Amino acid sequence: MSLKCGIVGLPNVGKSTLFNCLSSAKAQSANFPFCTIEPNVGMITVPDERLNKLVEMCQPRSIVPATVEIVDIAGLVKGASKGEGLGNKFLANIRETDAILHVLRCFDDDNITHVDGSVDPVRDMEIINYELQLKDLESIDARIAKTEKAAKSGGDKQAKMQLGVLQAYKEALEQGKPARSVEFETADEQKFAKELFLLTNKPVLYVCNVDDASAVDGNNYVEAVRKAIEGENSQLMIVAAATESDIAELETSEERAEFLAEIGLTESGVSRLIRAAYSLLDLQTYFTAGPDEVRAWTFLRGTKAPQAAGIIHSDFEKGFIRAEVIKYEDFVNLGSENAVKEAGKMGVEGKEYVVQDGDIMHFRFNV
Repeated sequence: MSLKCGIVGLPNVGKSTLFNCLSSAKAQSANFPFCTIEPNVGMITVPDERLNKLVEMCQPRSIVPATVEIVDIAGLVKGASKGEGLGNKFLANIRETDAILHVLRCFDDDNITHVDGSVDPVRDMEIINYELQLKDLESIDARIAKTEKAAKSGGDKQAKMQLGVLQAYKEALEQGKPARSVEFETADEQKFAKELFLLTNKPVLYVCNVDDASAVDGNNYVEAVRKAIEGENSQLMIVAAATESDIAELETSEERAEFLAEIGLTESGVSRLIRAAYSLLDLQTYFTAGPDEVRAWTFLRGTKAPQAAGIIHSDFEKGFIRAEVIKYEDFVNLGSENAVKEAGKMGVEGKEYVVQDGDIMHFRFNV
């Protein structure tokens, strides 16, 4: 399971600088709108100290971390929903992502031009959200037109349910609220809602790009954003992209740690951002560990053992017999798989076992 996040924002808010920090791929960072026309894509690893510890203990021949795909999408502008500023292309790129990292400029710098002439992250946020909402409303109206007749005929219960979902979304969008602010009770409603693939239903992490001095506690711009997104069912984090760019240039972990300590941080904003993006989609990690390979496997929170096994190979799920589970803490504290077994700490779990974050798994199967 791979995670694909799209970085969006108005031109010149720091999207490409942030992308460059996240990925070894280099987007063009120029001080003018549309310096990024084609989306830049980078595959990055999810930082996880647990993986590092397992590698240290197992000394494997191969190491495979969890990964995140990041797409740097060119800056949106007013009218994007109607095709302005290559808007149709940009919105299509957003539709292909699983989550949105919405970068907002929360710093003053006379040397960096703002497309609207002044720094106002709440206004910037509303411009993009408005364009996404307009596009969703267009989609909803089209679906309502197709569904309404069948729902009103009286005999099609499925159409009635779908119309109810569509109307709930229409009401929210017309009030300027994102689709993700609407919640549904039944499984059928939730399934249909997900199948609509609405832009404003995607999980969003607002990334407040600040200056050095605001990297720890934020500033008034950040607080304005925090207040503006209350009740929206989204998340916020603070990153100083220019500082992260400096950190990325340092060669050793010791140099990076020293740099971070000087500005009052214990880890880079990039590491926090990747984990936040991972968490945004309710994703967790289990491990397989041994002398051949230590590997991190991504799964959705709440996944049961057979489905987790299927992430490795479909045969593992089809022929699932049982899962042998070692808790990460037990493995580290006792020092080896054999020691865990001898201590009676290895769990033998069946089809109803819900995999936990950090589990070290071994699957038994027969096909």
